[in-house]
Amino acid sequence: MKGNEAIAHAAIRCGCDGYFGYPITPQSEVLETLAALKPWETTGMVVVQAESEVASINMLYGGGGTGKRVMTSSSSPGVALMQEGIAYMAGAEVPGLIVNVQRGGPGLGTIQPSQSDYNQATRGGGNGDYNVIVLAPNSVQEMADFVDLGFELAFKYRTPAMILSDGVIGQMMERVVLPPQKPRRTDEEILKECPWASNGMGLKQRGSHCITSLELDPAIMEQRNLHLQKKYAEIKQKEVRYETSFMDDAEYAIVAFGSASRIATKAVEMLREKGERVGLFRPITLWPFPEKEIEELATRVKGLLVVEINAGQMVYDVRLAAKGKAIVNHFGRLGGIVPDPDEIVDALMKVKSEAEKA
Repeated sequence: MKGNEAIAHAAIRCGCDGYFGYPITPQSEVLETLAALKPWETTGMVVVQAESEVASINMLYGGGGTGKRVMTSSSSPGVALMQEGIAYMAGAEVPGLIVNVQRGGPGLGTIQPSQSDYNQATRGGGNGDYNVIVLAPNSVQEMADFVDLGFELAFKYRTPAMILSDGVIGQMMERVVLPPQKPRRTDEEILKECPWASNGMGLKQRGSHCITSLELDPAIMEQRNLHLQKKYAEIKQKEVRYETSFMDDAEYAIVAFGSASRIATKAVEMLREKGERVGLFRPITLWPFPEKEIEELATRVKGLLVVEINAGQMVYDVRLAAKGKAIVNHFGRLGGIVPDPDEIVDALMKVKSEAEKA
């Protein structure tokens, strides 16, 4: 099935309580598949086509605030409209899952795939000091797997989580093993797992809850922000995920995420056939970013090539992490054009040439 279809099936099977979304290419199959599967008849899961992306993210804020597992999906221009709501959720510590199937920009741009929302996703695209957990799948299988993982992390840390995919992964078809069906949580389970929730349950035991990101006393607001920063530090310590290939004897490494990492894998294989000792480092969590692992990698190789389908965004995080211990170059294509493995091979050989001259 398509990656977008896998997201929809996984949402139902992972006990999702509600989906609120709006159609936009190249992610519309998420909503279309949910509408066709009619989970409200089998599991009781709510599926709503909202009137806009702004409406859908605020529905997510409301649903997550009651302790429910809720999610939305969109593509780049739509997720841009959601940024205020995502910032509200981060400030109020409301969990929820957002799926971004990226397309080229800026503005309406194109319906073709891109990875140009990296900065928006990893820096917190709204106002204030905050981050969201960002998972970058590179297969249809991971599209399915990351739904449950995204919910798990969102509720563990009471924060929004994002699956940052793109039009390649969303539209491509692969075999996928779907997760087993798990029941939606009962009200009693939600009350136990989410004692902070504002849902009207158990008021006699705990009193009423008001979930908000607003605080007019700057001293209290500073303490809230310090609390958030402490939580983000814990996430950075415990939740970094990455994958490596061909790194045991590598003299050079390609760093890539999502669909770019699949193309980079082929480029690495081609380079290995030429006798070049090249490996691949794939960040799975774009935030928290594997900073320590990249720094350690930079001490073992002569040069790094960051491959992205954008003008260069993750490359700045790689350079910061590498701390000048290795050459770091960038290769990317824009406007929805997906790079060929041959182009990546040529770009890596330029890194090798530069390193040998240094």
